[in-house]
Amino acid sequence: MSLLVVGLSHRSAPVSVLERASLSADAQVKLLQDTLAAEPAAEAAVLATCNRIELYADVDKFHAGVAELSTLLAQHSGVGLEELTPYLYVHYEDRAVHHLFSVACGLDSMVVGEGQILGQIKDALALGQDLHTAGRLINDLFQQALRVGKRAHSETGIDRAGQSLVTFGLEQLAAGATVEAWAADKRVLVIGAGSMSSLAATTLARLGVRELVIANRTLERAERLAAVLTEPGGVSVHAVSMADVADELTRADVAVSCTGATGLVLTAESVAAALAEHVVPVAFPVAGSDLRAPDGSLVARLAAAAARDGRVADKSAAGGSDAADREPSARITDPAGPVGADAPGVGGPAGLGAAVDLDEAAGACPVGLGDGPGPDALAQHQAWVDNAPRDTRVAGAVHARGATATAPVRLALLDLAMPRDIDGAVHRLAGVRLVDIESLAEASADAPMAADVDQVRGIVSDEVAAFGAAQRAAHITPTVVALRTMAADVVAGEVARLEGRLPDLDDKERAEITQTVRRVVDKLLHAPTVRVKQLASEPGGAGYADALRTLFDLDPETVASVSRADLNDADVKNRGRV
Repeated sequence: MSLLVVGLSHRSAPVSVLERASLSADAQVKLLQDTLAAEPAAEAAVLATCNRIELYADVDKFHAGVAELSTLLAQHSGVGLEELTPYLYVHYEDRAVHHLFSVACGLDSMVVGEGQILGQIKDALALGQDLHTAGRLINDLFQQALRVGKRAHSETGIDRAGQSLVTFGLEQLAAGATVEAWAADKRVLVIGAGSMSSLAATTLARLGVRELVIANRTLERAERLAAVLTEPGGVSVHAVSMADVADELTRADVAVSCTGATGLVLTAESVAAALAEHVVPVAFPVAGSDLRAPDGSLVARLAAAAARDGRVADKSAAGGSDAADREPSARITDPAGPVGADAPGVGGPAGLGAAVDLDEAAGACPVGLGDGPGPDALAQHQAWVDNAPRDTRVAGAVHARGATATAPVRLALLDLAMPRDIDGAVHRLAGVRLVDIESLAEASADAPMAADVDQVRGIVSDEVAAFGAAQRAAHITPTVVALRTMAADVVAGEVARLEGRLPDLDDKERAEITQTVRRVVDKLLHAPTVRVKQLASEPGGAGYADALRTLFDLDPETVASVSRADLNDADVKNRGRV
């Protein structure tokens, strides 16, 4: 039997294909069960993350194994085999081991050096053990991969080469600013309470955001996570149900989503609706402050008109007493800049046209709308929005996929789910910035490689060689055990025959003779068995087991029974160790 891996990742397939091929928890279980039911596979494990789907199996035939595993991946992912095949990669035996060890060290991650993959490998092994699809090879392989990954992080500076996908995503949202400074005043909504969402919530709490809200389908799980993150004097954290997401989104500065949903959690329409009711944080005056608008300002004049007439005066009141109170030919201005034909970007058909003359509008609606929503009137309102303070106006469209924002961002969205939780169309909404798996892949393509990567590659190569030697040596162990079992049976038979011929031997003499015969057999077998294990650990050494079975005429069933016993012992020993 030999190790085979068939899979696809962000390196081999576009995000659109990865998204469609993603496996739900139930699909992973069914895939493992069907893999073991297939003829070429004896044991299997599936590693499914937001940017990779890989099926590992112990197979007896390479070509049949590749065909069967590829077909199973296509069936359970829902992507046709013909469409999926160009994006699949195949690794066999030592190359398969090398691949998993590289993945465990973060060398094959979207963000080089990230450590989250270790938890995902651990989960993959736990699932295989729970379903009894992980036998001796898969157990040994994944356990060793976890050790190699931990060694890489402890012995090298690979952590400096990258960080978790969460931190990398937050860096993209920060768009050049430090994540700490960017996050300091943010109110953040985290949707989901799984491993990735929990990591996001923990990271944000550590960064010291202003407020953290956790929403989850199961409220109790969100409340448990919120309780863990709540510390005296720390970040304000509370949990809500999924039904409250729409309302919470209207108050959020940032939303991070990573759920196991098969459909969209946030559609473009729901985000647009939230923006329409978006509550922008403002600095409120302290108690006792004068909240009246400055004398002569537009707001003060509106308030005066409403106080006098109980309504906003219309044109029929032109020339009335309120007109006399107004300054002649006053131009409407704003602290943020002029409003009128000479204002930057204003004028012509798409602008405001001429400045508003209050003499001309005497007795009319003080904001110049009159009785109908004319184009100049609507443009006037747009000008007030454009000239409003930066933290209250509607931002222009911000390009998604990690582009640097040049306009204010009212709502920053980080989608770490696969398939996606957030509609990709939201990046077209003004004031929204979206970072998702696809944009992270593009951003990470140019990320610099740390010098420690070469050292990690050396560790991986050494560990692959050691694992291969150990597996090859273990492969011959059942044959050696069967050989020694046969020798012990021969000794027992000869001692029994001797007792029949010499019935007068006392117990001491009988024991001495038996021990002597056993020592002779052990000495004869010691050198050959030690040497055959050494030879078997070298590449191409698998044939020595066949040679022993042939030379000593060992019963194949005896060898197989030893293998089964070793497999059961390994399963019991490895359970609970992940």
